[in-house]
Amino acid sequence: MESASGSKGPGSEMGKMAAAVGSVATLATEPGEDAFRKLFRFYRQSRPGTADLGGVIDFSAAHAARGSGPGAHKVVRSPLSVSSVSEHDAHRAGLQPVSKWRAYGLEGYPGFIFIPNPFLPGYQWHWVKQCLKLYSRKPNVCNLDKHMTKEETQDLWEQSKEILRSPMFLRSLFIFLIFPTFTKKYSADHYTPFPSDLAFLSEQVAAACGFQGFHAEAGILNYYRLDSTLGIHVDRSELDHSKPLLSFSFGQSAIFLLGGLKRDEAPTAMFMHSGDIMIMSGFSRLLNHAVPRVLPNPEGERLPRCLETPLPAVLPRDSVVELCSMEDWQVCSSYLKTARVNMTVRQVLAMDQNFPLEPVEERKRDITTQSFCHLDGQNSQVKRAKTNPDS
Repeated sequence: MESASGSKGPGSEMGKMAAAVGSVATLATEPGEDAFRKLFRFYRQSRPGTADLGGVIDFSAAHAARGSGPGAHKVVRSPLSVSSVSEHDAHRAGLQPVSKWRAYGLEGYPGFIFIPNPFLPGYQWHWVKQCLKLYSRKPNVCNLDKHMTKEETQDLWEQSKEILRSPMFLRSLFIFLIFPTFTKKYSADHYTPFPSDLAFLSEQVAAACGFQGFHAEAGILNYYRLDSTLGIHVDRSELDHSKPLLSFSFGQSAIFLLGGLKRDEAPTAMFMHSGDIMIMSGFSRLLNHAVPRVLPNPEGERLPRCLETPLPAVLPRDSVVELCSMEDWQVCSSYLKTARVNMTVRQVLAMDQNFPLEPVEERKRDITTQSFCHLDGQNSQVKRAKTNPDS
């Protein structure tokens, strides 16, 4: 509907949104290609700022559980174990008191928890710096190790930071650093120590969600540019699937699709913004999921607003968070203006399990569970296969 002056009224926007949601629903039920892949392709080609994204759930919106948008009826509040994490320990990890967090779940996805940015203002700076500067160093392994010499991959931060400071940083090595892994590699002969600060952060988040006794043992960093995607896959490689998978997002926003046990089940789409945390446990632990789209900032090449606040100059004495120099943040911010970083943390073993004598990926690799992350298709031909956490 248009107003008398010819301008479009709110009813017109609601009509467009309803039409877009209807087309998505129709697309998912059409015969032929599986429903998940159809919607993956739809969101991969979606146009930000249009009704294409009208069906995507935004948990960060005020009173998300009461929203009127498509999919809002699925959103439910998720309880938190407030007493399991002291305010002091939360602060040590750079988190708000758990009593101030908002946590949501989705009907039909038991075990899925979404926490919109629970970080204290400025504290994301530390975790971004760790993802780009520290966790990418040796002895942690990455997908480049099979294609470059040890000297070339020894310290990717040092090799990239001068380029990242300039506007012409598209050929930085970080573009190609898709799956660096700080992990025990699921076998004793590939042991690398897990970062103590990330272990502490992960264990506080897990405890707040009711998973006391969670041990952070393995992690993966995925670096996305604006035209990167993460294909449809299931994370199966852990020996113990009863423990949750924790996912942390920093930088530009993305669309996350959470589907069912089979790909013919249409997925639910949701936004992931900087600072958001997702937990997949129980039934949701082995569901198909994917990232079809990283979204450019609608205000141009700039950081999300939550990353514009600097880290406090004074930190708690026993904080696991460290100060971030302006020199380091200049590199980080240059990168994240057109990029996104995601880190997932897992517990690999149950209390009575040991690492196998041979790497799990050699025994359990299944070509049907592979997915691909496409990097900067317009700037390079790099395409790396992802075969779950050991890739």
